[in-house]
This record gives sequence, structure tokens and C-alpha cells, in this order.
Amino acid sequence: MDTDIITEIADGIAVFTFNRPQARNALKLTMYQALADFITEIGRREEVRALIITGAGTEAFAAGTDIAEFRSFTTPQHAIDYEARMNAILTVLESAPMPTIAAVAGACTGGGGAIAACCDLRVMGGNLRYGFPIARTLGNCLSIRNLARLSGLIGPARVKDLLFTARLVGAEEALRIGLASEVVDDPAAVLPRARALAATIAQHAPLTIRATKEALGRIAAAAEAPDDHDIVTRVYMSADFREGMEAFLGKRKPAWTGR
Repeated sequence: MDTDIITEIADGIAVFTFNRPQARNALKLTMYQALADFITEIGRREEVRALIITGAGTEAFAAGTDIAEFRSFTTPQHAIDYEARMNAILTVLESAPMPTIAAVAGACTGGGGAIAACCDLRVMGGNLRYGFPIARTLGNCLSIRNLARLSGLIGPARVKDLLFTARLVGAEEALRIGLASEVVDDPAAVLPRARALAATIAQHAPLTIRATKEALGRIAAAAEAPDDHDIVTRVYMSADFREGMEAFLGKRKPAWTGR
């Protein structure tokens, strides 16, 4: 039994929980896949009217991909395959027939930030720290598809701000820039509020909601992202990315060279 995730379905509401609080819910590749598989499963069940995605505890929604997963990257194809796999999983999330709600308390970074951004609504706690601090930590990059997702949510200028400065957004700013649908000051109250919101949605006309999601999805899909394999492989195969990984795991500051 996989203890890294917890799932439940009750009263028309599904809840998927990343369950590695001891590691700030850092995401293994199997956890990403488990999310996609769960969405595919509940997508066949008409009684499921809403999905909540959350992280165990109140310190982190998900603190990005577990860095150990990247140590096996030795060829350009590894990087391309990783980004393709992540995009396929996030596309499953975006295409979920039911409304999706991210219940976010604490750290929501990297892959966790991408998952939250793909949800339809985001209920965020007062202790939120959201962002993609990779220019300061790992030295990798976001794919064009993920940059497009973020840009569609908060705009390209704010995406540049977040990525260039490697800073983390707090709850008040998240609400102001449209990242958060709503903010709950008490982190422990985030999931109950998300459940209440899901219960409200579950009472409404499912065909109206599904039609709205599908139509908006088609609009987004009409702007096809260009190929980015050269960008992804250049960064993931760099000495800087290897240095970023080892520095992160060794709890020291990386020495960037631009190579």
C-alpha cells in the first residue's frame, strides 16, 4: 500500500492528499502518477462532483519534486522525458471533468506550485509561501507549457518577477494578483474551507460546470506552445544544474558558473 498518498471519496467529493509531511510533502514521480491515475479513475464516476488536492499537515502543500529523483538524469532524453511526463500529468489534472480545488497551506513550490496553478480554484492559508525559487536553488528551468500555465494565471510580468527574483509569494499578495481564489488565515482551516466550497459546487448543475470547464480548456489549448526541447536539455544537462542539486542536498550555497 502506498502511504505517500491518501485518497477518499465521500458525498460526491474526492480528496487526494500528498502524505510526506516529514519531507514537506516533496513529490516522488510515483506521487505525480498516482494523482493522474486517481483523476482518471474518478473521472469515470458521475457521482464525483469535485476534487480537492492537498498536502498532509499545515507546513507544506508540496515542496516540489524530490531532488533525489533528478540524480539519475545523465542524457538529454532523460530531461525531455521528465518534462513530457510532467506535462502529461498536469494535462490530466487540467482536463479533469469535475472542478478541482487546491487546498494550500505553507510551502507550495516547484512541482507543487505547478499542480496548484492547474487547479480551477485555490484556497490558501495565511502561512502560504508560493513560488519557483529554482534560480536560487537548483538552476533548472520550467517548461514552456508550465510557463504558459503560470502566465495565463498571473500574467507574464509577474512570472518574470517570481522566476528572476526566486522569491516566494505570501497569502496577501497571492490574493491580490489572482493566484489565490481566497485566503483563510488559519492554515488548519484551509482544508475545511475547501471542503465547504466543494460541497457548494457539488450542489450545482454538473452539465453547466463541465461545459464551462471544457470550453475554457479548448480556448487554452488553441494557443499551442512551441517546442522547447533545446532549452530544457541545455539547462538540465548543465554543470550548473548538477551543482545546484549537490548544493541543495549538501545544504550549501551553489556556486553558479553559467555553464
